[in-house]
Amino acid sequence: MSKKLKEYQLDEDIDAFVLIKSADARIAKNGKQFISFVFEDNSGEIGGKLWGASNDDVKTFKSGQVVHINGKREAYQGSPQIKINHIRQTENGEPNDPSSFMQHAQMTRSEMEEYISQTIFEIINPTWNRIVRTLLKKHQDEFFTYPAAKTNHHAYAGGLAFHTISILKLAKGVAKLYPQVNPSLLYAGAILHDLGKTTELSGPVATSYTSEGDLLGHISIIDGEIVEAADQLKINQHSEDLLLLRHMVLSHHGIKEYGSPVTPELLEAQILHDLDDLDASINMITGALNDTESGSFSKRIFGMDRNKFYKPESKEKGE
Repeated sequence: MSKKLKEYQLDEDIDAFVLIKSADARIAKNGKQFISFVFEDNSGEIGGKLWGASNDDVKTFKSGQVVHINGKREAYQGSPQIKINHIRQTENGEPNDPSSFMQHAQMTRSEMEEYISQTIFEIINPTWNRIVRTLLKKHQDEFFTYPAAKTNHHAYAGGLAFHTISILKLAKGVAKLYPQVNPSLLYAGAILHDLGKTTELSGPVATSYTSEGDLLGHISIIDGEIVEAADQLKINQHSEDLLLLRHMVLSHHGIKEYGSPVTPELLEAQILHDLDDLDASINMITGALNDTESGSFSKRIFGMDRNKFYKPESKEKGE
């Protein structure tokens, strides 16, 4: 059985089938063309560059393809990467199913569906409950299979639902600790806050932004769908319940510089923003530290203001 990408050590030769997660043609300082790849299997992802790439190479090697690579694992600015010696398309009889190379959420789909279903019963406000049920039914398959982002956090199959569930688990702890919090509003906002990504993103394989995603963004998309659902369910658009739910979604990025049309002005909206940020941060930092040697710093993380994080050599007892 061949090794997984993350099992190869520094300076070790690589001979493996991998999925091309992304492939971007670029021009080097010397004027020559190269392709910047991100390769993936179900152990993780590693970047690699094909120097001196021809126009045929650019046309041949596209995102979402399974390919065979020969090369060596190296490190660049603290991050693992592959020095590509040879890359080719797969042949008949060789692995070529992208889904078998993708990373997946740490819960099965049935487990995630069960958790979300049980949580909806805890949304006792009828307006919020009906809208959540309507929109989840509309996006059922995509919600449980899509990633939460193209890169950054939870960028794997099922990542959208898993990220949502992680926030819900945190939210339930907060609601238990602080009785002044409205659990129904917090849970409904958490379930809906990123649901627009089922339209913003293209899917779990070779994820990219759709035209609607680029032009509107997931916050505007889901806000529009909440209003449409209210119309369908004959819920007054000017009712306080609907305004509160829309505010939860519209403010969850926290500040306008990060894409929120409005800033949080409800206790529950501020909590949702904080929990969303917490879960995304932990996921990004954990991913970076998984690629970091003990006793050294991770690469700089774009989604964390380009900060780097130290991975201690020592471990707590019992780990």
